[in-house]
Amino acid sequence: MIPVARISTRGYYDLTTGKTLKSNSYFLYPKKNFKKFSNSKEITIMIHGLRNNNAGAVAKIVLAKNRLRKLGYSYPVIGFSYDSNTTGAHLIKHAKRALSVGQIIAKKNGRNLGKFIEDFKEQNPKTKIRLIGHSLGSQVILSTIEYLAKKKQNDDIIESVYLFGASITDDVPSSKKYGTLLQKIIHKKIINHYAPSDDVLKWADSEKYVPGPIGLNGAIGKPISKYHQKLVHPKNHRFASYALVLNSFP
Repeated sequence: MIPVARISTRGYYDLTTGKTLKSNSYFLYPKKNFKKFSNSKEITIMIHGLRNNNAGAVAKIVLAKNRLRKLGYSYPVIGFSYDSNTTGAHLIKHAKRALSVGQIIAKKNGRNLGKFIEDFKEQNPKTKIRLIGHSLGSQVILSTIEYLAKKKQNDDIIESVYLFGASITDDVPSSKKYGTLLQKIIHKKIINHYAPSDDVLKWADSEKYVPGPIGLNGAIGKPISKYHQKLVHPKNHRFASYALVLNSFP
C-alpha cells in the first residue's frame, strides 16, 4: 500500500494541556513523496478536526482524496496531521476541557502549517495550494492565515479554502480583525459549506463551547468579497458525511 503523504506535527503538543513540547515546525511523511509534488500544477491539503489520532487523520486524507478523484480532481491531495486527540475528548464530562485544549493546539499549529506553505512555495512558486478544513481544522486554517499575513510576500499565497462543519465563529469573514487577512492571503475564494442540521455544532453552540459556529448557520454581517457559502445537508458532523455533499472541486 502506498503511504498517505502528510505534513505532521504529532507529538509536538501536550494532549492534556496544549503545552508546546517540540519547537521544530513539522516533519514530512514519506519525505520522498513531497519531492514528486514539486512539478505539480497544484496541491490540496486536508486538515482534520478534533478527536483524530494518527490513523484517524490518515482516514480523513484518504476520504478527501477519493472524493476529489471522483469529482475529477487529478492533483496531489495530502494531509496535515496534528495533535487533536486531546485527553478525554470522547467523554461528555471532559468535553469542554478537551475542546479548549484542542483549540489551543489548533491555534498553535497555524505557525506549523504556515511555515510548510512558505517553505513549499519558496521551492515551488508556481504550484497553487488549496486547503480543506473540517470542524476544528477551520481554526488551524484561520491561524495559518494569521501567521502568513505577517509578511507582505505571502499575499495571495493560498489559492482557495473550503470549510466543512467549521467551528470558527460566524463573524470571522466580516470582522475587521480577520476579514482583511482572509482577503489578503487567499487568492481566489473561501467557500464555507454550512449545515443548520449539524448536531455537534448545534450542541457546541447551545453549550456556549463555540458561540455561533460558522458551519452551523453561515456568516453574519457583511463578509469579504472572496467569501462564499453553500447550504448543505450532511447526515451528521463526520467528515465522511460532508465529503458526500461536496459536488464540485475546485
